[in-house]
Amino acid sequence: MPQITTLIQKVPGLSTLGHAIQDKIVISIAIILLLSALRWITLRVIQHRIDRKRLHARYQWRKGSAYATIFLGILIVGRIWIQDMHAIVTYLGLLSAGIAIALKDPIVNFVGWFFILWRRPFQVGDRIQIGGIAGDVIDQRLFEFLLMEVGNWVHADQSTGRIIHIPNGRIFTDPVANYNKGFRYLWNEVLVLLTFESNWGKAKAILQRIAEEQSLHLRDDARQGVREAGKTYLLYYTHLTPTVYTSVEDSGVLLTIRHLCRPTERRDSSQAIWESILREFARHDDIDFAYPTQRFFDNRSEGKPGVKQASGSGE
Repeated sequence: MPQITTLIQKVPGLSTLGHAIQDKIVISIAIILLLSALRWITLRVIQHRIDRKRLHARYQWRKGSAYATIFLGILIVGRIWIQDMHAIVTYLGLLSAGIAIALKDPIVNFVGWFFILWRRPFQVGDRIQIGGIAGDVIDQRLFEFLLMEVGNWVHADQSTGRIIHIPNGRIFTDPVANYNKGFRYLWNEVLVLLTFESNWGKAKAILQRIAEEQSLHLRDDARQGVREAGKTYLLYYTHLTPTVYTSVEDSGVLLTIRHLCRPTERRDSSQAIWESILREFARHDDIDFAYPTQRFFDNRSEGKPGVKQASGSGE
């Protein structure tokens, strides 16, 4: 403390200040250094106690300790410098209207940060979509949060590598979709288009078996997820097993596999299903994929017997 006082007295400009102000400067510096040291020691202890693989827990401790240190520093140092609290309250009251207008966006972003911490519409590690932007939340700050973008020109919700800074105030104006909160799975669909001549019944049975094999390891976990989410949300999911739907398109018979997958594994699950489909269909000569083609159909030679007869009588 005496060394810091002596150093302050040697600084040009500060040496002319009164002893009371110099003492306040010394005490403020000491408090800031003490709080910083306590935060550093706390983080060192936490890093030794928390496994390195638990990155989310380490991140939360690092951010939480930073906020706590700043809050305590402002509270303690402010109390040292502000003796008459009534005067400062009156002064801030007079300036509040001007501050609200001049700093509208920063204030909204700060309130948004507090709302995110309080209501937790998302947290670091969640995959969300806000407005038209989707990504994984990688950081939360006082005035903004950061997303690792997914989608855009990259298919199947995989990362683009871009980091997007989004103001916290957007939480009040844009709809937010959370891929992880509540029911932690997505319904993914794989579309398989077959020719009209294919044995679509056999193909549907094959697709049903493939979908069940690929989703077997998720079934119990998904049921537990529904039970947990049902404690907070009104969910009607009762059928969690994969399903294959049949419809007809211009080019053939469309079989749609609907199955559960984790948000970050959509591309991997689709790839596994398609590889199984390609291997299985290669074994069957009566199943073929449809693709854009042009053909001429002679109803009298290729049509059904009843239709042939009707076409012949019309001539």
